[in-house]
Amino acid sequence: MTVYIIRRLIQLIPVLLGVTILVFLLMHLTPGNPAQLMAGENAPPETVERIEDRLGLNDPLPVQYFDYITGVVQGDLGTSMRYNTPVIDEVGDRFWVTMELAIYATLLSIFLGLIAGIISAVRQYSVSDVTIMIIALFGLSMPNFWLGLMLMQWFAINLGWFPPTGWGSPSQVLLPVITLGTAGAAIIARMTRSSMLEVISQDYIRTARAKGVKERIVVYKHALKNALIPVVTVVGLQFGSLLAGAVLTEEVFAINGMGRLLVDSIMNRDFPVVQACILIISVVFVVVNLLVDISYRFLNKRIDLNE
Repeated sequence: MTVYIIRRLIQLIPVLLGVTILVFLLMHLTPGNPAQLMAGENAPPETVERIEDRLGLNDPLPVQYFDYITGVVQGDLGTSMRYNTPVIDEVGDRFWVTMELAIYATLLSIFLGLIAGIISAVRQYSVSDVTIMIIALFGLSMPNFWLGLMLMQWFAINLGWFPPTGWGSPSQVLLPVITLGTAGAAIIARMTRSSMLEVISQDYIRTARAKGVKERIVVYKHALKNALIPVVTVVGLQFGSLLAGAVLTEEVFAINGMGRLLVDSIMNRDFPVVQACILIISVVFVVVNLLVDISYRFLNKRIDLNE
C-alpha cells in the first residue's frame, strides 16, 4: 500500500506540471491585455507599458513560466494583477467555501443516490423502479443554473422559506447544495442500480438466500458491499466535477467561492489567480482519485494495488 501511494504521488508531478503549462499558455493566448485593463481604456501607452514591465508581461513566455513555476514550488502563487494582493489571500477563504459546497453536495448525492439505487435494484421493473429512473433522468437533464433559479423562485421568493443568496447559515446552504447535488444523485442512483443488479445475479447471492439468510443482510452486507466499487469510482469523479462545476451555482446564489472568483479573474485577465484556482482544483481532483483507488482495497481485500 505504501509503495503504491508513493508511486502515485510521484506520478502526480508530471500531471500537475502539464496542467500548469496548458493553463499558462491558454491564458496568454486569449485576447486582451491585463495591463490595459488595469490602466483603463483611455490610459496612455506609456502607462500601459510601465505596468507590463512591472508585471513581467514583456518577458518571453518561457521566462514568465519559469518565474511562475519557481514561485509555486516555493509556495508563492503570485500576486493578483487586479487587486495587487497575494493570490493565496484571494483564494484562501473562497477555496473553503467551494470545498464545503462540493462536500455537502457530494454527501447529498451519495445519500439519495444509494437509497434510490438500492430500492430500484431490489424492486426491479416495479412502479418504484420506473419512477426512480424517470426522476433520475430528469435530474440528469436539468441544467444546474435552471434548477437553482427555479428553487430560488419557489422556495426563496414565493414561499420565503430560505434566503435567496449567500452562504454560511443552514438556511443559506440548503438550496445551493440541492442544486449542485441533484445531477450527482441521479448518476449515482443509476450506477448503483446497474451494479446491484449485476451482483444480485451472482451465485453466492443465490446461495445466501438458499441458506435462509435474511434479505436485508443479503442486500446490505453481501450485495451492496461488492457493488460499491464502480459507485465509489463515480463518486470520486463526481466530486471533482462538482468542485469545478460549482461556478454556475455560486453565480446563481451569489456565493463568494472560488468558482465565482475564477470567472471574475478570467474576465479581468488576472493570470495568477486563474492559474492558482485551476491548479488547486487539479490537485484536489487527483488527490480524491488517489483516495478512491485506495478505498478499493478496503472494499475488496482481493484487489492488489501494487499489480
